[in-house]
Amino acid sequence: MSFDDEWAQQKSAAAERQSSQTRLNQSSGEGGGGSPPPLLGGASPDLAATPAKKSAAADSIEKNLEGGTVTAADAADEGTRGAISEFGGWDTAAGLKKAHSHWDSQVNRLMARLHHEKASLRATAVSFSHHELDLEADFRPVRSRIDGV
Repeated sequence: MSFDDEWAQQKSAAAERQSSQTRLNQSSGEGGGGSPPPLLGGASPDLAATPAKKSAAADSIEKNLEGGTVTAADAADEGTRGAISEFGGWDTAAGLKKAHSHWDSQVNRLMARLHHEKASLRATAVSFSHHELDLEADFRPVRSRIDGV
């Protein structure tokens, strides 16, 4: 075996053992993008961020869950107030008032949780998007030198 053949074989083996990879979750615009390459041993990347899905989930919380929760809470308020007035003077009215107060505090906690989750999803989507743009900007000078642009 010649030196050149052995050298090519060694370079090929070293390339196969290479474990560090850099990958952006965004198409480069020219000939890049698509599905991420598998890591060594066929493993998939540890992190997959999809800002669009996070934004869609936040929108769903805002449009469906928050509105439905308020509607359900208001419907319960009307019926409970009517029952409290009907049972006025009885221990049942006092029990209904206590249950209604507990219901209101649970609704308020749920609304706060939904608001927090919605805000967190949106903040995460923005954070990942900005991080991707920062990485792309950091690599732009390197890519220009490599491409000769």
